[in-house]
Amino acid sequence: MPLEPISPDDAVELYLEDKDNELAQASLYAHQSRLGHFIRWCENEEITNLNELTGRKLHRFRLWRREDGDLATASEKTQMDTLRVFIRWSASIDAVPQNLSEKVISPSLSEEENTRDVMVDPENAEEILGYLRKYEYASERHVVFRLIWRAGLRRGTIVALDLEGYYPDEQSIETVHRPESETPLKKKQRGERFLGLVDETCDVMDAWLVDRRPDQTDDYGREPLVTTTQGRAQPGTIQSYVYSVTRPCFWKRECPHDEEIQECEAASDRTKASQCPSSKSPHAVRRGAVTHWLSEDLPERFVSDRANMSPEILRAHYDRRSPRDRMEQRRGYLDNI
Repeated sequence: MPLEPISPDDAVELYLEDKDNELAQASLYAHQSRLGHFIRWCENEEITNLNELTGRKLHRFRLWRREDGDLATASEKTQMDTLRVFIRWSASIDAVPQNLSEKVISPSLSEEENTRDVMVDPENAEEILGYLRKYEYASERHVVFRLIWRAGLRRGTIVALDLEGYYPDEQSIETVHRPESETPLKKKQRGERFLGLVDETCDVMDAWLVDRRPDQTDDYGREPLVTTTQGRAQPGTIQSYVYSVTRPCFWKRECPHDEEIQECEAASDRTKASQCPSSKSPHAVRRGAVTHWLSEDLPERFVSDRANMSPEILRAHYDRRSPRDRMEQRRGYLDNI
């Protein structure tokens, strides 16, 4: 089949439209961001037609992206893997030669590079909760941190929670996939479930709803569980809450980086908390929670169900126990063999 001319930006736009129903919203945004770098490179190279792409040009993009973004190996792999998917899709609409995707070179990762070890330690998490309990009881940051550490919720799941999905008498919350009203779940319908809550989490939630929660509805007439004065809390807002409470200067009142707290921008401005080298993301808190549950000898199936992930993903990307720790936990079952 002869190739049909199409510009890089038009092709990316068509690709994103095609993937809209297939990818979660956060994944779609990630693809859009990564392919935005490809469009920028095409503009620099004056490539106005995808038909012109060759394996050599794609390799030049890889070198340009590595230099332009100062990428770690894992980030480079993510970038090139997304490009390969896009090039394969482009071949399906006769925009590039068939099998061109096979010429997209992506680095291989070692087992250590393929997993991320950044997480919040249980001792630190409990100290953060203790500080929030004492000084910010039932605040938005207290609620969000507890829902991640105690319930293992993803950032996007917290955004999607509604008042009607919280059942205080049953001590549970319900997660629902609603892409039509801008609150999709990462696992879509597979992310829908009821999740039990412990007494203290419900106490904090109840106090939040009675005393602290801004009375807001979203653009679709729904009542979000976690709100700001502008409406439903957004993913970036949840992210900023977690970055801000995981700074050591917040809950320990000391800086491990020898900075003067009063003069440190990351300490004095909550919106810049992520600049602190010791601050942690919601994902790091969730990873720490999952590892802690496993270390407490909770069954793997319970942990994977509660965290809404497959046992394979759990073992590969979240279980940070050392081989010796796993051996010692198995020791308790030896008498039954």
